[in-house]
Amino acid sequence: MKSLFYSLLGYFLTPAGVLFMGILDASIVFFLPLGIDFVVILMSARNPDLFWLYALLATAGSVTGAAGTFWLGRKVGEAGLKRLVRPSTLKKVEQRVTNSAAVTVPALGLIPPPFPFTAFVLVSGALRVNPWTFLSVLGGVRLVRFAIEAAMAKYYGRGILSWMQSPTFTAIVFVLSGLAIIGTIVSAVAVYRSVRHDKRPSAAAKS
Repeated sequence: MKSLFYSLLGYFLTPAGVLFMGILDASIVFFLPLGIDFVVILMSARNPDLFWLYALLATAGSVTGAAGTFWLGRKVGEAGLKRLVRPSTLKKVEQRVTNSAAVTVPALGLIPPPFPFTAFVLVSGALRVNPWTFLSVLGGVRLVRFAIEAAMAKYYGRGILSWMQSPTFTAIVFVLSGLAIIGTIVSAVAVYRSVRHDKRPSAAAKS
């Protein structure tokens, strides 16, 4: 089990893994708080000369994953949001998604978890926010965030690599993996039920 776990972790600690983690991190199905930040920092510490590449890959993946979440919001519409987002969170998010959401919402991408950014992306899609402006601003914001993280990891790389060899690092990664598995299953079930509900014929159609 331990060897399998480290094999999976090793995959994400590659350029392709950074891109893939960025996509997963911005999707509504995958759940791992700070997952992409974690990978960017570790990769930049291991290969400091390529810190800029990892920032770019993480940004590309993040925008791609957010585009999928945005599209899902458009597909389910305002009515379907209630099946994907908790009512208390949804109410707060809808109040903040105004006419300027194409710029203001992506700017929130600078804020790390537990801020519910995915909910904002979903609601923006459901409310028909301009997708090109939204994703362009998001790309710029995420690039700034990941570039700062990567640059700091380059500077403090030796300390980070030393910490990766400690039992504390192993324990933290196992805990995060457990949260990722549980959170991803819950999210996947919610999305499946929502999409399945949308495919059901309406009462009018049946009659």
